[in-house]
Amino acid sequence: MTSIDLNADLGEGFGAWRLGDDDALLDVVTSANVACGFHAGDPATMHRVCRTAADKNVAVGAQVGYRDLAGFGRRRIDYARTELRDDILYQIGALAAFCRAAGNHVRYLKPHGALYNTAAVDPLQAGAVVDAVLAWDSALPVLCQPGSVLAVAAAEAGLTVVGEGFADRGYLPDGRLVPRSAPDALVHEPADVVDRAVRMAVSSEVVAADGTVVALPVRSICVHGDTPGAVELARAVRAGLDSHLSVRAFA
Repeated sequence: MTSIDLNADLGEGFGAWRLGDDDALLDVVTSANVACGFHAGDPATMHRVCRTAADKNVAVGAQVGYRDLAGFGRRRIDYARTELRDDILYQIGALAAFCRAAGNHVRYLKPHGALYNTAAVDPLQAGAVVDAVLAWDSALPVLCQPGSVLAVAAAEAGLTVVGEGFADRGYLPDGRLVPRSAPDALVHEPADVVDRAVRMAVSSEVVAADGTVVALPVRSICVHGDTPGAVELARAVRAGLDSHLSVRAFA
């Protein structure tokens, strides 16, 4: 692989509250996963982030989640497949309006939080994500965990699947993320985060929490924007990746 994408979750403030430094991160990343109003985000925030991303030539993706502002989309919700499909389709459409106002368009979709984790293992919710993308635009790539139920379902439906790795998250031996409630969920040491990002990008592998080396074919690496020192960490990851590969948006 000669290039890698660097993405971050942005636009996750709500009303008077801002979460993370969106503007600073948009100087570092090549793709922005923008909250669409269900787990976080509001119209003014979506508009601002889409406009700034367009100005800085950063690709915008719809970060769709459960209808769960109070829980930040990190609590699993059971849905009927058609209801979840329509909630996701609604969010894509909302973000697309603000992208259009900024002279841009939605370039990919990424599930957020509990939806990301559930769709990785649950055929019904993975199917709902696929149904929503097919209803919107079958050319829209899906950014998700490599080898997950969602990745397989999307590929079988003819969608473009982009594998994603998390430089600052712990992994289980089966390639799934360590649950956030577990002690090894986050990687805190900046040097370790950079090393993991480079290893994912160059060697397509990651060291799991138990020391197992896990194959992880990724085209995009995520850095979280809501952790302490997120901007400095993102800059360090970008510098590490720049020294090995071309860093550019996949979409």
